[in-house]
Order: sequence, then C-alpha cells, then structure tokens
Amino acid sequence: MVEEKMRYSDADLVEFKEIIVNKMEKAKADLELIKSAYMNDSNNGTDDTSPTFKAFEEGSETMSKEANSQLAIRQEKFIRDLKNALFRVENKTYGVCKVTGKLISKERLRVVPHATMSIEAKNMQR
Repeated sequence: MVEEKMRYSDADLVEFKEIIVNKMEKAKADLELIKSAYMNDSNNGTDDTSPTFKAFEEGSETMSKEANSQLAIRQEKFIRDLKNALFRVENKTYGVCKVTGKLISKERLRVVPHATMSIEAKNMQR
C-alpha cells in the first residue's frame, strides 16, 4: 500500500501564510527599532555630566551595544526563518516535520510559524 504524503490544504496554507507575513512585518519593524537604538546609543546627552557618571555610562553603552547587536542577530535569523517558512508554503511542504514526516500541529504552527519539527521530534532530540 502506497502511503499518501500528508500536507495541509491550500486554505490552511493561506491562513499560515497570513500569520507568517504578519509576523515578518512586525519582526522587520522590531529590527529597525533595534538598529536605530544601536545607532543612537553613541550619545545619551551625558557630555556635561560628571566624569564618574560618564565612565559608568560608557560601560553601560558598550553592554547596550552588545545586547542590541545580539538582539539584531537573533531578529535577522527569525526573519530568515520566516522567509524559509513562506518558501515552504509556496512549495506546499509547510507544516511537515523534517524528522518524522508527519504534520506539525496547527496549534504549534500558529504559535511558532517557522517551526520545522513537531513537538515529538523536538522531544526526541533531548
């Protein structure tokens, strides 16, 4: 008996595409905020404050830039993962677990639309 490959219906894929596009728009807006915060970190108006405070401020600024850089990197990866999810929607392979070949639950995909593995497969990795 030949097992038919399971996939989500076109209607389901349209719903998921909408979720992914909305998340991607928000993620891109968030990335712009992170980048603008990074660009504006260079001067927080401490030019005329005491030298001690300025030293603390510079240390904080370095940490803030590192944190912003890490946030930006994570956000860029998230956007890339969402783009890959859109590609899978177009190929009609979206929602199929790359480990088990079974459909990932709709609930999981609504929360984590870029998921490539089912909870079952994720748990097997531990």
